[in-house]
Formats: sequence, structure tokens, C-alpha cells
Amino acid sequence: MNKAVLACQGIDKCYQEAGQPIHILKSVSLSVMPGERLAIVGSSGSGKSTLLNILGGLDKPDAGEVMVAGQSLYAVNERRRSSLRNHQLGFVYQFHHLLHEFTALENVAMPLMIAGKSSAESADRAVELLERVGLAHRLRHKPAQLSGGERQRVAIARALVNQPACVLMDEPTGNLDRHTAEDVQHYLEELNRTLATAFVVVTHDLQLAARMERALELVDGQLTQFNPG
Repeated sequence: MNKAVLACQGIDKCYQEAGQPIHILKSVSLSVMPGERLAIVGSSGSGKSTLLNILGGLDKPDAGEVMVAGQSLYAVNERRRSSLRNHQLGFVYQFHHLLHEFTALENVAMPLMIAGKSSAESADRAVELLERVGLAHRLRHKPAQLSGGERQRVAIARALVNQPACVLMDEPTGNLDRHTAEDVQHYLEELNRTLATAFVVVTHDLQLAARMERALELVDGQLTQFNPG
């Protein structure tokens, strides 16, 4: 776990349903190395999103430990946990969660400005990333003026703007048609190659999983090796 940018050990998570305990995660362990592209697949309700939220510090496990850049995520207070999330992790969801009143440039620059960077430095970094995802011509457009694939590429640029060690993605192509999804996949691979940022992708899309370096399947609360074919 020491060299991993993100790792967990012995993660358990249990929910109550109709008064009965449902063990959604059972002693789950994994390590994500610098620059690695990892897919996690599984049936609906298998706990994939729950695991991703625990890895991202958004949902506390009942047992086990998560390490981000060598630091324990749940052994610290909420302020320190938020700092680790903001500096070491990026997030991309099936629905982009962009702020509709702001332009693509402003949406991507915002995390840096919140972190205390100057508006000029934040804008320069945002422009660089939007160019990397093929949106140099859409900087001043608001989300309503962008296609679904363009909005998702803005969300990816925003997730990377703080130069995180790892980006967590929950169904990043799940709301896109096949052609648009392939465009997004292309940019993900290019960003991974040029920035050496690790990606953990939860997906139902076996074509996307097959393009990752490694795939795991969540079955009965545990991770197993998976070959997406």
C-alpha cells in the first residue's frame, strides 16, 4: 500500500433493509498504483458506487482503512479529510454536475480559485485542460450550450484541474451514445498517458472496462479479477 496513490484494506459496509442487515462490502482490499487505469464492474446494486464513495471519502466504512497518497482518510477529522479529497482526488459522475450559470472555463477554473489560486492562474490551467479535451473553441459556452459529450469532457477537465493523484469515475459514459462514449474514452486515455494520473472507473460498459489496464468485478461484496474480453 505504501507506493499506491489510493488503497483500501478490509473494507466492510452494511446497510439495514426491512430490519435485516445487508452486507454490501465484505473485507474489500485493493491498491491503485500511480498512473494506473482500473475498471470496477458489477451488477446493479452490487455496491460499486458505495465502494467508490468510500474510496473518495464520501461515505465512511463500517470497518477497514482507506489510504490516499499514503495518508489514512478516515483516521483524520472532516477538515483534513476534505483537504485530502480536494488535493489528491478528482471526481467524475454519470451526470456532469456542472454549474449551469457559469461557462466551461469558469466551471473548470473554480476548484483552483476555491483553493486560493489567482483568477489568472486558475484560468490558464483551465484553458490548458479544456484544450486537452478538445474544447478550446467552447471556453465561453455554458453547459446548456454544450452537447452531452462536451459537458462530460468539461467535467473531466474540472476533475483534473487540481492535478490529483487519482480520479474516481462513476459511469462516466453511462449517459452517452456509443460514438460519444468512444470520444470520451479517447480523451481519458490521452489524459492518462500525458498526465500520469490514475483512474478508477466504475462502469457497466464492458468496452470501456476492456480499455483499462486492469478490471475487477464486485460479486457478493468482494472483488475478483475480471476479464472484460
